[in-house]
This record gives sequence, C-alpha cells and structure tokens, in this order.
Amino acid sequence: MRQSDIMSNAMKPAAAAGTLRLGDLIVNRMAFGAMRVAGPDIWGEPKDRAAMRKLLARAFDLGHTFFDTADSYGPEVSETLIAEALHPYPSELVIGTKGGLVRPSRHRWDEDGRPEHLRRALDGSLKRLRLERIDLYQFHAPDPRIPFAESVGTLAELQRAGKIRHLGVSNVTVKQLDEARRIAPIVSVQNEYNIENRTDDDVLAACEKAGIAFIPWFPLGAGRALRSSKVKRIAAKLGATPAQVAIAWLLARSPWTLPIPGTSSFAHLEENAAAAALRLAPEDLAALG
Repeated sequence: MRQSDIMSNAMKPAAAAGTLRLGDLIVNRMAFGAMRVAGPDIWGEPKDRAAMRKLLARAFDLGHTFFDTADSYGPEVSETLIAEALHPYPSELVIGTKGGLVRPSRHRWDEDGRPEHLRRALDGSLKRLRLERIDLYQFHAPDPRIPFAESVGTLAELQRAGKIRHLGVSNVTVKQLDEARRIAPIVSVQNEYNIENRTDDDVLAACEKAGIAFIPWFPLGAGRALRSSKVKRIAAKLGATPAQVAIAWLLARSPWTLPIPGTSSFAHLEENAAAAALRLAPEDLAALG
C-alpha cells in the first residue's frame, strides 16, 4: 500500500471496520443511516438543512461508503438531502433506499406493498436521488394485505427493467427471506437488531449461511443499549462510550453485519465512526452475553 493510501485511510476512521460485499459492490462495514437528517420524529424538514447537508458530506469524508435511507424518512426529505449534499456521487458511494411504507401522519408508518405503489415509490426515489438506477432497493416491510411474493415479484420486474441494481428485504422472517430468494437474488436483509434485542438471531444466521448482508436497524436500541449496565461497564473499562461498545458488538457479532448508526449530531457522527476501530476482547464479548 502506498504511503498516501495509508494516510488517506487513517483520515477515514469508519474504514477501520473492514468491508462487506453487497452483490458486486463492496462497502465499508461501518455504514451511515440517514434517517435522522429529517425533522423530529423523522417527520418534515430539519431545522437547518445546510447543517444536515454538511453532516452528510462529513459522513462520507469519515469513510462511510454505504448510506441507508428510505422514501418514508421525512417523508422524502432524507433522499433529497443526500442528493443535495453528495450529487454527483463519488464512485465508491453506495446508496440503499427502501419503499413500501407510507407516512399519512407524523406517528404513522403504514405498510403499502401494492405493485402500483412500489412502482411509484421507486420512480420517486430515483428522481429525488437523481439516479437512473438504485444500487440497493429494499422492500421496507411486508404488507399483510398483499401477498409477499406479489410485492417482491414487482421489484424483481423493476430490477429486470434496469431501475434496480440489487434487491434487499426488510422486517422479514426466515420464511419470508426464503420466499424472496426464490423470486430474485437478495443481497441484504434489514431488521431490528442490537445488543438488547436479539429476537432475529435466526434471520442473522440465515443471512450468514446464504452470504447475505444483515443490516441491523436501531443499532443502539433507540437508546436502550446506552443505558445497559453491562455496556456501561465495558465502556468504562475500555475508555469508550456506550454507543461505541454497542456498535463494536454488532461488528463483532458476525462478519455479515452492516451497522447503520444514524444521527443529526456532528459529535455523535464522529463518535460512531470511531467505533469502527474498537475491538472487543473475548472476555468483553462474554460479559456482554
């Protein structure tokens, strides 16, 4: 490696976690979740759009090469801000977005897996992100009113039409993941998972077996992980923050995890990126359970 490359990597702390493959794409395992650049409750505009554009640019500068977003964040705010901040996109940046949830009001997240909605949602994301093809498009959540295969099949059609590079699914069971994989190649699963909520251990195991990226949303458990006494003890021992320990645990949990901590705070952004270099010893992992 050239000296210039070594210096460049040293300036990008998020790169310290190594890389992960999404289909034919390679991203740094410490990714960035762009949900919180929208307003409070992930609703409406942020108080300071210019600051959020700067935060998104800083996230990339820190070495986050995978950005996770969705049309429902805002709604439509997060995707628009990403384009404003980073378009034309650097070649190493991979953007993953999602469709299949709608926001009729601030506190509602309603499933909509109808084929006609998914087609409109994808076209809207393409327009806001200023792209002709989405690198990773994930079905945000199964809709109990629509056959799962019908929703995934619609996205598979859109992939064949050239609008989607790679497909993923979110908030699914192992059975649903298997069903999706019979319809089209699936490169990622995004489910809630963190040190305080391991309900989907079976889904993670299925992803490991299939070589599929597992993207844990709520990697800090909406703050629960930060209040955990065992996390606090390990953080004090290592001179780290509880958030850094919780993220480091996710990275150590499996080589297929792709954490996406998100924030609207520059200080927390820097703190989270530094977690990529934190290594938990076997005794630390045992203490965390």
